[in-house]
Amino acid sequence: MSFSDSESGSHGGNKEYKFFRDFTRDRLLHEMLGSTKTDDPRSAWKVLIMDKVTVKVMSHSCKMSDITDQGISLVEDLFRRREPLPSMDAIYFIQPSKENIVMFLSDMSGREPLYNKAYVFFSSSAPKQLINHIKSDVSVLPRIGAFREMNLEYFPIDSQAFMTDQDGALRELYGVEADKSRRFEASLTLMATRLATVFASLKEFPFVRYRAAKPSEESTFRDSIPSKLAAGVWHMVSQYKSIPNFPQRETCELLILDRNVDHIAPVIHEWTYDAMCHDLLEMDGNKYVIEVPSKSGGPPQEKEVLLEDNDPVWLELRHVHIADASERLYEKMTTFASKNKAAQMQQHKDGGEISTRELQKIVQALPKYNEIMEKLQLHVEIAGKINLQIRDMGLRDLGQLEQDLVFGDAGAKEVISYLRTNKEDDPENKLRMLMIYAFVYPEKFEGDKGTKLMQLAKLSEKEMQVVKNMQMLAGSSAAPKKPKNNFSLKFDNAKVRTYLI
Repeated sequence: MSFSDSESGSHGGNKEYKFFRDFTRDRLLHEMLGSTKTDDPRSAWKVLIMDKVTVKVMSHSCKMSDITDQGISLVEDLFRRREPLPSMDAIYFIQPSKENIVMFLSDMSGREPLYNKAYVFFSSSAPKQLINHIKSDVSVLPRIGAFREMNLEYFPIDSQAFMTDQDGALRELYGVEADKSRRFEASLTLMATRLATVFASLKEFPFVRYRAAKPSEESTFRDSIPSKLAAGVWHMVSQYKSIPNFPQRETCELLILDRNVDHIAPVIHEWTYDAMCHDLLEMDGNKYVIEVPSKSGGPPQEKEVLLEDNDPVWLELRHVHIADASERLYEKMTTFASKNKAAQMQQHKDGGEISTRELQKIVQALPKYNEIMEKLQLHVEIAGKINLQIRDMGLRDLGQLEQDLVFGDAGAKEVISYLRTNKEDDPENKLRMLMIYAFVYPEKFEGDKGTKLMQLAKLSEKEMQVVKNMQMLAGSSAAPKKPKNNFSLKFDNAKVRTYLI
């Protein structure tokens, strides 16, 4: 999912570009938390109360120090037992669900509420019946300082991407007879709601595009999912026209695609620096663990680093091919060592005297030197580990075979040759290669031909079923699927932002 936008949208006058995560962070910190500030010194510090969803929304964009800077002294879970703080105000950032409203009312109703005043912010549109339920409690109404729909229920994962955080969506939407379950509609509604809040935040009104299901006797409920999602998003976004400064006509495009347009992308080895880090290294999200020398002279200690957009080296190299990334890192190290005064001091070997002016320049350069050198050394280490993995696992040959299979330049002969030559290869790599082969050449897996190939690869029964599922996604045809030469990857230059889901 990618994003490109200005702070005020295409319809506004401010064209300043802002990263997606920064934009979301500003809304949470200033539009929500900042709006509760008053001149009363007694309410300078507040309690922030969130549910399990909104705490993830917050943590994807803000650090604890950011929240503290906005006057938050305590962060609480809505569903955990909390100590009464009747002298403090509370900010509730919660989903507009029945369970949450019940908990909120139990906090703030009666003669002895937990907090002095409540500022309530909903992550998405609140149903009227829940609003009326709150209004019906006359003891709570005077204690509400703000009551607002933030329409912010998505999860930024970097500067230009977000997710709706629905791990079970594949099963709930595409499973066997999934359409007969209540989870089917619930999953679609949740997805549409969270996508819509993206456009509410951006103040953009999208044209909603989707691939229509082809009328066919073989079509199933799965073919209608893009259209159902598109209808849900459109319905939600249309209700935002009452939001101040929200456009009344379309300003951008939302293109809804499902995995049918490209089954191979999640399976094939991607060779960019970012993809290689997550594919080949043991990372937890964007956390990477390095070993640093112990200050006490003992064994090395482990240190967690985050590969995020505030790291300029990561920002520059993450989408670059690993070979280009390695070259650029070498060039950066060489250039930095030749130009930085502190770096030159580190390389000073002749023991010659240094003038006072030169020494002053070196001292001034030291903090920046340490910061930049630390970043460069981190990425040199990461790139070195990746290149070592590529060599040890023989990924260059495997990657070339994967590419040749996708473009129809390799077939059974090359696959059999690879499996016989690389019997000790990583089982996962052989599984991924056969998944690609099964999708590009589904007819090669009919009968016992596919079984023999999988046995040659020494796949387990479970892994064999995975390959068969990939074949079923592709269907069967008499000829291999080759790219059509008349298809162009070039888009027109119309100045219309496109959101790709």
